[in-house]
Amino acid sequence: MLALPTLSSNGITLKPLTLSNATDLAEACQDGELWKINETSVPEPDKVMDYINTAASMPDRQAFVVIDDLTGKAIGSTSFHDILPFVKRLEIGYTWYAKSYWRTHVNTTCKLMLLTYIFETLEYQTVGWRTNIGNHRSQQAIERLGAKKDGVIRGNRVCRNGVISDTVMYSLIKSEWLPVKLELTKKLNDAH
Repeated sequence: MLALPTLSSNGITLKPLTLSNATDLAEACQDGELWKINETSVPEPDKVMDYINTAASMPDRQAFVVIDDLTGKAIGSTSFHDILPFVKRLEIGYTWYAKSYWRTHVNTTCKLMLLTYIFETLEYQTVGWRTNIGNHRSQQAIERLGAKKDGVIRGNRVCRNGVISDTVMYSLIKSEWLPVKLELTKKLNDAH
């Protein structure tokens, strides 16, 4: 297991997800009724504690809570998962934010902090992302980060409504990191 750090930048803090975040996250997932979106992993408000316990019990997942420093409240979550230390690869996923934070600096800030930690502290070689083939918003967000589309895995996930669906896979490798870091930093600077 990786030791999860606390990361802070640009008014956002990432720290290990715990049950103490349950009340805030129950409020955050109601902002936009996110659990009703079939292609996401957002819990129903009354199932946030189960969501946190499940994340903690998964051997290849380490979850962060996303805190808005201005309010001190949890506004979402993101995780490292499918961690392969021997090949220095992991994925970032289970990411969601309260709807009022969509298309703000939050996702870019979180990804810049996570990617910097992964490539520069852990010295991993590859970061992956996966999303439902129908989740075009998520695909666009991943592509805006500079990740490359690896392909589609057909019929490997079940949506919340029981429909079997396909997964789009993306990755970023260490040799691509510096220009991506510069671009993400520029986007954040331009936004302020």
